[in-house]
Amino acid sequence: MREGRAGSRARPGPISMIELTRLNGKAFTLNALYIETVESFPDTTITLTTGTKIIVLQSQDEVRQKVNTFYKNIQILSNPHLRGEEDEE
Repeated sequence: MREGRAGSRARPGPISMIELTRLNGKAFTLNALYIETVESFPDTTITLTTGTKIIVLQSQDEVRQKVNTFYKNIQILSNPHLRGEEDEE
């Protein structure tokens, strides 16, 4: 099931992007592959590989969790060593 805002309809299938909310309350989706950094200034600021900066309502930890879920879904983190696991068992 796809993550989304509370009360939104879940869409079947793989997560193709992460869902975030701008400071003005407007929801949008972002391809997490383009995220270079996520910082709190105290607002959470996402810097993309293009240099574009986006400020979102989600905390730095929430963004990190969404990115990790996205990476696992597209199997970037299929290697146990990249996930921080010692053994493949």
